[in-house]
Amino acid sequence: MKPIENNVVGIIGLGLMGGAIAMALRSGGLIPPGGRGRILGCDIDGDTLAAARVDGVIDEGFTSPEPLLGRCDMIFLCLNPATLLEFMEKQMRAFRPGTLITDIAGIKGHIAAAMETTLREDLDFIPGHPMAGSEGGGYGNAKKCDFHGKNYILTPLKRNKGENLEYLKALLYRMGFGRITCTTAEEHDRKIAFTSQLCHVIAAALINCEADREITRFGGGSFEDLTRIAILNVPLWTELFLENRDALLHRITQFEESLEKIKGLIAEEQKEELQETLRTVRNRRAAMG
Repeated sequence: MKPIENNVVGIIGLGLMGGAIAMALRSGGLIPPGGRGRILGCDIDGDTLAAARVDGVIDEGFTSPEPLLGRCDMIFLCLNPATLLEFMEKQMRAFRPGTLITDIAGIKGHIAAAMETTLREDLDFIPGHPMAGSEGGGYGNAKKCDFHGKNYILTPLKRNKGENLEYLKALLYRMGFGRITCTTAEEHDRKIAFTSQLCHVIAAALINCEADREITRFGGGSFEDLTRIAILNVPLWTELFLENRDALLHRITQFEESLEKIKGLIAEEQKEELQETLRTVRNRRAAMG
């Protein structure tokens, strides 16, 4: 791969994450305006492309991918999992030979399996998942999506080229990410069901059990911290919950058992046992860093 500043990078989907990636490449000086490298954006919304052009985060915008796929050295696919697989199946022939492709989808199992068996031999696809985001979706909220110090997960395929993997990792660090973890797609989906999807389920359930719109008058920070992520992208999170349902249901059951234990200690006024449980929880969380 050429140095990133000389590459043509395509971003398919200029929503929250796609917009944030374009901004990180541009504002971080990785692909400066007027240089040899270029950032090409693709989105079905012409207004989004126009806004990205005005902001200077892309050099050209397209409402269909065909005009840009053959020009790019590297592609970020910022699409929902099912849409991504449909895109790859439809557009496989359009990619430039040697293109490095990566994605940002929140589940990896189906994507990794499909790319291991169907990807063109002259392409390299490295599945990825940035652990960053913002309450609102869409390009208009991309500026709020800060990558600095955040986690990034990669689930490399057996067929990936080592030099491409190292190139992508170095690029992600330069974009601001603080820690990159390489793991299997299976482990990713199992752990993300706990650290991300279960948290969204809990936030949704918490809001779903209270209809008082003025309850925030009694908030002191805890409620706000716990429910911020309840302002979610409904189609995306519905898809993520259902696509990873086995792992997520297992985590929900774990949580229900834990909640029932604490509920029982409170109901039975078992002060010492409750204190011990809370002490264990505090110490465990502190050890997690």
